[in-house]
Amino acid sequence: MSWMAKLYETYEEVMALDLSGEEPMMPISHTLQNAHINIVIDGEGNFKRASVLEKTQIVLPATEKSAGRSSGEAPHPLADKIQYVAKDYASHGGLKKPYFLGYEKQLSSWCNSLYAHEKAISVYRYINQGRVVEDLVSANVLYVDDNNELLADWPHETDKDNPVPLIFKVLPVLPKEKRKQKDRSEIEQGSALVCWSVEKNGDPNSNTWTDQSLQQSWTDFDALTEGSKGLCLISGKEQALASNHPAKLRHTGDKAKLVSANDKSGFTFRGRFTDTNGMQASGVSFEVTQKAHNALRYLISRQGYRNGDQVYVAWAVSGKTIPEPLQSSWAMMDDDIPLQPEVEPEEPQNRIDHGVDLGESFAHKFNNYLRGYRAKLEPNEQIVVMGLDSATPGRMGIIYYRELLASEFLDRIHDWHTQFAWTQRHTKEYPNPNSDKKSVRKTIWPVSTPVPRVIAEAAYGDILKSNNTLKKSLLERILPCIIDGRPFPQDVMIAAIRRVSNRSAYKTDKQWLWEEHLGVACALFKGFYMRHPDKTKRRKYAMTLEEENKSRDYLYGRLLAIAERIEEVALNVGGESRPTTAARLMQRFADRPFSTWRNIELALQPYMQRLQSSRAPFLHKRKKELDTILCALSNVDDSTRDKPLSGEFLLGYHCQRLALHNTQPENPQQN
Repeated sequence: MSWMAKLYETYEEVMALDLSGEEPMMPISHTLQNAHINIVIDGEGNFKRASVLEKTQIVLPATEKSAGRSSGEAPHPLADKIQYVAKDYASHGGLKKPYFLGYEKQLSSWCNSLYAHEKAISVYRYINQGRVVEDLVSANVLYVDDNNELLADWPHETDKDNPVPLIFKVLPVLPKEKRKQKDRSEIEQGSALVCWSVEKNGDPNSNTWTDQSLQQSWTDFDALTEGSKGLCLISGKEQALASNHPAKLRHTGDKAKLVSANDKSGFTFRGRFTDTNGMQASGVSFEVTQKAHNALRYLISRQGYRNGDQVYVAWAVSGKTIPEPLQSSWAMMDDDIPLQPEVEPEEPQNRIDHGVDLGESFAHKFNNYLRGYRAKLEPNEQIVVMGLDSATPGRMGIIYYRELLASEFLDRIHDWHTQFAWTQRHTKEYPNPNSDKKSVRKTIWPVSTPVPRVIAEAAYGDILKSNNTLKKSLLERILPCIIDGRPFPQDVMIAAIRRVSNRSAYKTDKQWLWEEHLGVACALFKGFYMRHPDKTKRRKYAMTLEEENKSRDYLYGRLLAIAERIEEVALNVGGESRPTTAARLMQRFADRPFSTWRNIELALQPYMQRLQSSRAPFLHKRKKELDTILCALSNVDDSTRDKPLSGEFLLGYHCQRLALHNTQPENPQQN
């Protein structure tokens, strides 16, 4: 259980740090829960008022059993559901089994111990009055029918003068098999979790769930009731062992556990263990498992990457900040990243010199970015990357786990972001100089790596919406490329290239999405060949227009971009708005470039004639570029063969396209 040892160590390290201003880690013997009702009482246990809470998550005291409960009776010590805290729940027609006696007994033990807390005693006095539901009904928090039984649904749903009460909106709807009326949405008001506020003179903090003295009081009391002692396999000490491990790792409703066992009877074969309680199979102390799971819960909520039920998290055991491995370079560096504006700049100094490799500038800036982390992290500090997923609602597994040194981790992050970097299409909000309120959204082309989510969309498109398994498996295959430095999956790269080559499959109003996916496909092709499994085939591509590149595929890509630009300008001059011939025939061009180029070239003639009179300098330069490329192609042996183009043609096409968009054909004197 190396992962638990690292999380336990992380908990101790983080608790020793000064993290003022950040959400602290949860103390042991506590759990997270969504609260629905807040009851306010005074110090003597008298009811004052109550209200319904919306999306309120609290930290509440819990026993080892209640923290991991999924069914059956296991009361929390203080805050719990109506079926636990209300003595009069059953008399008001509650559908669930009442567990007040167990709740009252446990709270009584705490209040009569050396570690009793005055707020817990106030709550104990109030619940023994046996009027929790009655008070909540009087306060218009819970609702009953004419028979004084709790309502399952709101009978005045269509009456505008009687709007649906808030309690019916915050509680989950019952499954059909548990409803009285199958065709109506019903709830069980007994499922509402109650949290307490105790208002006393001189106490500025009345909320029990934020009172640290109350939390410490329960932790000290809970330590008295620890189970049997044994050897903890994590700490190596004789400690009280845990018989139940926490859940709620990904969210408050998460019942899946990383460590769990079957019941004492009817269990599957466990090997050669001789004990009856299962401690030999998993001897972990209560303190260790609580701290480890609290650390994991804290890390997931703070910096976890979620992909449906999958969660990935990377952290330094020391608690120091590290770069998130599943972020894009753009998200990491923001304004420090080299940009290629899509809109033609008005001033020459704003243009990018395409004779300079943007990759070198990006690599320099990214090295400076990582230098900040290298200065904070010791080279031999431990970094952990962990992935979780659940096959069933009750069982969770570790699908990815790596322990690395900080220097090794930062080197892998550097390699991924420099090898798979390419100009990507993004939009960004800028302040509007003409308005204080409205901002201006501009399209920019930063050099960046695509994130796994965008890679999956570029490769498989709308299929992902209905195929969560594919989405998960893709991330499982991409993460080792980032953390372990493995070659990128060739089938994913080819899928992205084929999809983006079929430009006509993207609707007219989705051409921005095609441009995004074009940058992704180029990044994958470039990165794949930098890590090609066959070292003899590895190659480094520049992130700029390589005019000296005489590769057949690269030259054909440049031809397509120039033909597209000529037609775009001609259509703009004529006031027309429609796809160009190059765009419509892009898929065919990728499959049969030689014969398709002939069709595109013939279709260009009328547009060239249109530009001859209005954009002669622009047309002259484009013709000169076409002649240069065609001349270079004539010296390539297989240039006249109609064999399909590789993804390299997209690199030539994209670089040439960006270079051409950096010109101003509207000015007859320009180009």
